[in-house]
Amino acid sequence: MRKKILGIIPSRLGSIRLPAKALLQINNYPLIIHVYKRAKLSKMLDDVVICCDDNKILKEAKKYGAKAFLTSKHHLNGTERICEGYKILRKKYDLIVDIQGDEPFISPYHIDSVIKFHLKNLDADIILPTLKIGSINNTNIVKVVTNSKSEVLYLSRANIPYEFKKLNKFIKKHLSIISFKPEALIKFAKSKQTELEKIEDIELLRALEIGMKIKSLPLKGDSFSIDIAEDYNKAKLKIKTDKFFKLYK
Repeated sequence: MRKKILGIIPSRLGSIRLPAKALLQINNYPLIIHVYKRAKLSKMLDDVVICCDDNKILKEAKKYGAKAFLTSKHHLNGTERICEGYKILRKKYDLIVDIQGDEPFISPYHIDSVIKFHLKNLDADIILPTLKIGSINNTNIVKVVTNSKSEVLYLSRANIPYEFKKLNKFIKKHLSIISFKPEALIKFAKSKQTELEKIEDIELLRALEIGMKIKSLPLKGDSFSIDIAEDYNKAKLKIKTDKFFKLYK
């Protein structure tokens, strides 16, 4: 029997580093709609919805025919927000895929790869893909360290592993597609913030600290999140040659 998969895109208006970034225009589409349109190109997702914290985002989503609904303004992070969204839907799904709403160049192929990997690795509570990039000292980029079994050991805004004895040409960058088992998502949202999560401001550290198993798979590409004005300017140029943009409906 085919598994039923939900894609949820969390979005909030009160972004600090780049105010109201969800509504920023990139080639005549708001950022959040780029994410939605690309998620809809996935072959594996049965449903795609936006869960947001403000009527301005909701109104824009409805304008483009996107499924969307309001969630609380008081969530600490996107994972808590998608858990509320999952509960609101009141439907049974085998996997819930968090497609973060600030990454307008997310690949539908990557979404499908993550889902297929999770269906083959159901011993994992969470699947977190990574992209290999050159070593870069950027605290907006979350770096991932894994073991030989593809299990995530730690995530950090610092460059890890630290180059103490050997130079590290590449790092593993957190890619903004996260697949959850429903019970894992609920457990995460019920748990309080953990100390490492507070220190690094990386929500998946909570999952590691409460003993969840996170597995990772390497993917190839050049997707990036819109965190600061420099990212936004880069996106406005990149969209001109983007292969998925012409497939929007």
